[in-house]
Amino acid sequence: MRIIKKILYFILGMLTLLVSFVLVCAFRPDVAEALAKFISPEQRRTVVTEISNMPEADTSFYIKQGDAEAEASDFIPEWTENFEAVNEEEGSEGLGEDVTAEYIPPSPAEIVIPENVAGRNGYQQIQDEQEQIDDSTAEQLQLNTGYSGDGLEFDAVYYPYYAMLDERGKHVYRQIYANASELYPTFSPMESVTAGEMKNIFSAVVNDHPELFWLETAYAGKYVRSGQCVEIDLRFNRTAQNLETAKAYFTENADQIIAGAQNFSVNYEKERFVHDALLDRISYNLGAEMNQSAYSALVNGQTVCAGYARAFQYILQQLGIPCYYCTGYAGESHTWNIVALDDGYYNVDTTWDDTDSGNYDYFNKTDEDYAGNHIRQGLSVYLPPCNGQAYRDLEQTMEDNGLRSLADVGMTEEQVITDMQEYFRDCYEQILQNGTGRYTFYNVIAGDELLDEWYQNYQNEYYRQVYMESAMTEIGASSCEMALGMEQLQGGRYLIIHEVSVW
Repeated sequence: MRIIKKILYFILGMLTLLVSFVLVCAFRPDVAEALAKFISPEQRRTVVTEISNMPEADTSFYIKQGDAEAEASDFIPEWTENFEAVNEEEGSEGLGEDVTAEYIPPSPAEIVIPENVAGRNGYQQIQDEQEQIDDSTAEQLQLNTGYSGDGLEFDAVYYPYYAMLDERGKHVYRQIYANASELYPTFSPMESVTAGEMKNIFSAVVNDHPELFWLETAYAGKYVRSGQCVEIDLRFNRTAQNLETAKAYFTENADQIIAGAQNFSVNYEKERFVHDALLDRISYNLGAEMNQSAYSALVNGQTVCAGYARAFQYILQQLGIPCYYCTGYAGESHTWNIVALDDGYYNVDTTWDDTDSGNYDYFNKTDEDYAGNHIRQGLSVYLPPCNGQAYRDLEQTMEDNGLRSLADVGMTEEQVITDMQEYFRDCYEQILQNGTGRYTFYNVIAGDELLDEWYQNYQNEYYRQVYMESAMTEIGASSCEMALGMEQLQGGRYLIIHEVSVW
């Protein structure tokens, strides 16, 4: 009888505990979730899977908190509404009414890569090395947050990937940017973010900022079992060892192109000049050093698609023309650019334009034009769609008009003159080199403004006192006759022909 009573008391006690536990779980869901993770081995493995096998872009990060039922594919970021004027100081018009439209990717099955550009890719997707650690190890790290980036501002017109992030993501973005700028590699995030969120944030920084050429497109992170990132380790390439010198080389080479582009008054002409200048300077080389950086293109002159695109992005940014780094698929992982002009957005692929002849087959094209060979992927699907028409296929008309290129007249981009003083010096040196006699020499000047200035200097005979008289004195000549000719070339350049008789 006593045994039966004990059994009944035990059962009653267990029922009491069970009812109590049910009540706790009803009012404390976190307890129930924790127990479920403890009981179910499959549930415990889920956390590890989320850390070690994240997709390229966790689009759920862009859905606002409190809108968990929304589908990522239905989400159109509100930041695109901020794309109003390219450069209000120059009085440019708005970018069009369709900036909030959705990019519709073509089917991968429809992609066909032309033979002359097959294999001209080389983009390496962001690499995130992930390590899971336990809570006690995390507590022992004792990392600081490094540079906070507080006070930094990034305009959505020029830095669209920053604008895609929520406030937590923007905070960590600013922190990564600040620490990368100061070569501070290891720190703890200032916000609670998961592995997928961290990859998106890091990708946003790299995609927005080609000037951070010393920052590798890879990083390492440590994560606790809950999935929270507790440490991020940035990686730098060899230019970080002497960064000030590397920056000087980078700026010097970029400024040479920028100076030439500034001779044009219209953004389209500046864009085309930069496009042509890069094609003249860069050679495609899959084995090029630091080939994911703008440095490899502008300083080393050898790169892959990533270097072409980042160099183009950087220079147009400096010229006040919004230009975005776009990642995707074109037979392999590939990158190109999206450029904002006054009537809308255009695709530009400088890598594929840099063939043996150099052309404009992939310059200022719509998404429809690119549908047969380019597909955006990752965060780039949220960039504005490209539907501009005013500057599409203008170069074909130019070629049909029979204008010759620099190569046709035996000149290179380095020989193009961008200011009048440089032109005078070049004429003076060519006369000294040729001496007395009858001969012809040439130079190329860039832009309509410089052409007008050139014309005026010969109309008022200013050229005599600037270079001709001193050149004649130097070579011992007493008389001079000169006939001038001018030929318009492609890309807004002009070939100046000097037929000289000096005695």
